[in-house]
Amino acid sequence: MAMSKSTNTYNRQNWEDSEFPILCQTCLGDNPYIRMTKEKYGKECKICCRPFTVFRWCPGSRMRFKKTEICQTCSKLKNVCQTCLLDLEYGLPIQVRDAALKIQDDLPRNEVNKEYYIQNLDSQMSNMDETQPSNSALKSKGASDLLLRLARTAPYYKRNRPHVCSFWVKGECRRGEECPYRHEKPTDPDDPLADQNIKDRYYGVNDPVAEKLMRRAAAMPALPPPEDRTVTTLYIGNLPDTITEDELKGHFYQYGEIRCLTLVPRAQCAFVQYTTRSAAEHAAEKTFNRLVIGGKRLTIKWGKSQGRQGVSEKSEMPALEPVPGLPGALPPPPPAFLHPFPPQMPPPNRPNDFFNLQHYGGGVGGVGPGWGWAPPPGMHYPSQDPARLGAHAHANNPQT
Repeated sequence: MAMSKSTNTYNRQNWEDSEFPILCQTCLGDNPYIRMTKEKYGKECKICCRPFTVFRWCPGSRMRFKKTEICQTCSKLKNVCQTCLLDLEYGLPIQVRDAALKIQDDLPRNEVNKEYYIQNLDSQMSNMDETQPSNSALKSKGASDLLLRLARTAPYYKRNRPHVCSFWVKGECRRGEECPYRHEKPTDPDDPLADQNIKDRYYGVNDPVAEKLMRRAAAMPALPPPEDRTVTTLYIGNLPDTITEDELKGHFYQYGEIRCLTLVPRAQCAFVQYTTRSAAEHAAEKTFNRLVIGGKRLTIKWGKSQGRQGVSEKSEMPALEPVPGLPGALPPPPPAFLHPFPPQMPPPNRPNDFFNLQHYGGGVGGVGPGWGWAPPPGMHYPSQDPARLGAHAHANNPQT
């Protein structure tokens, strides 16, 4: 019995022909001289099952080749990339974006209803701006706090890495460094991220990546205000190198009147002081983990209280508990060791002391007066001992 075919098999007017794919920056890669292969009606879309133009390219060196998976009509309907199916503006799964913006998915799942819906959508999109999403809900909704906190601000090229070499896992790969696949230990097969479905990603149902991001958003830390009500200063870190003081003031002036703004370009930080505490709290609430300038997410912290800084500097270190098993403190030294020369003992007669220089007869060559060190009475060198020289005791005493 012959299988019935849909209208997409015979009606070539529904087939999509495009000149360039709709891709995110991560899938496109960092190579500015990228080359693509284009195949007209190469495969059918994995969502609407219509043939479309398939593009294939390599996003960079040591990266795997990538190709488009869905047609441009389905991509514009959800405002997603044709390859990774992540939101083009925030880089997040559709389930996270729709939950943050409170968008209800009304795309039909039945094959016949889906064909009719896509055909009507194509006729409407022909009269619309191709650079804007076709979903009216995405145009009317603004960015929510959850999206600003979870949005990816820079490309994640690690997602383009090659797959794990199955022969290397089995110990049979003989290519070595020439192998185009990764020689790494594979992830746990029981990991939910190891089982991802492209249709679940597109419809926003049971997406393990989206559930992981939602858990991360629930565990994100908050920025509580300090107890000191006099603190009205915010610390702004991770600033771009090219930011100016006027540009930074334009971002923070919308939350209240600014008393002063100090920019420190060398440290890539700034200090914003508001006139009121309520304005500082409002700015901290609206910008914490949400403000992105120049592709960099800024670090927002409260300034320190001046009174608490003085207390912390003057406070002494707390007493530490003694460690068991160590010897105790040494006893103080005796008083005799406190002074090198006690008052009752005169300092010794040092030969090199200047005050011990005395005049003696004979200068250079025995002529003239001379100055030198004279030994005290009764003190002589061993070589000058009278007993050794043969003299008697009365010879040195003329009175006897």
